[in-house]
Amino acid sequence: MSRICEINRKTKETDITLSLSLEGGEVCIETGIGFFDHMLTSFAVHSGFGLKIKAIGDLNVDCHHTVEDVGIVLGQALKSTVGDKKGIKRFGSSFVPMDDALCFCALDISGRAYLVYNATFQNVSCGSYETAMTKEFMYAVATNAMITLHLKCEYGDNDHHKTEGLYKAFARALKEAVKLEGETILSSKGTL
Repeated sequence: MSRICEINRKTKETDITLSLSLEGGEVCIETGIGFFDHMLTSFAVHSGFGLKIKAIGDLNVDCHHTVEDVGIVLGQALKSTVGDKKGIKRFGSSFVPMDDALCFCALDISGRAYLVYNATFQNVSCGSYETAMTKEFMYAVATNAMITLHLKCEYGDNDHHKTEGLYKAFARALKEAVKLEGETILSSKGTL
C-alpha cells in the first residue's frame, strides 16, 4: 500500500498542489495566509506526516476559498493514503493543552463522513485567517477523507491558542489512527 499521495486541484478560485506522506518527510506550506501556514505546519509536525502545500487563491475576496479548498485536497489525500484501511489502527484521540486552552479530538477512519465541532472564538480573525474557517476546514477534510471527526475546545481565552490546540489535537489523533498494527480491516463487517 502506498502511503504517499500527490494531488493537484485547480478551480476558478484556487490552484492547489499538495503532497502527503504518512511516513514523514519534508514540510513546506505556502497558502498566502500566514496564520493558516502556521496551523498547517503545526498539523504536519504533530502528525509526523510529510506535507507540502502550494496554494494560490482569491485572497482579494477573503480566505474562505483557499482554506476550504486546502481542506478538500488534504481530505482527498488522506483518503487515498489509507487506501482500503487494511491494517490501520482506525481510531485516534488526543487532548492538547495550549497554554490557557484545552482542546480535544476523537476520530474514526470509518468510511463515513461526519463532523461534530464545538469551539467558539472571541475574535473574527487571527491575522488574515478568519476564526470561523477552522470549522470549514475540518468539515472539508472530514467529508473528503470520509472520516468521523469530533473536535472540541474545552475552554480557553486566546483564539490563537484555541485554534492551534484544535489543529494539534486533530494531528495527534490522526497520527494514532493511521498507525499500522495488523493486516486486516478493523471492522466486524470486514470492510469500511
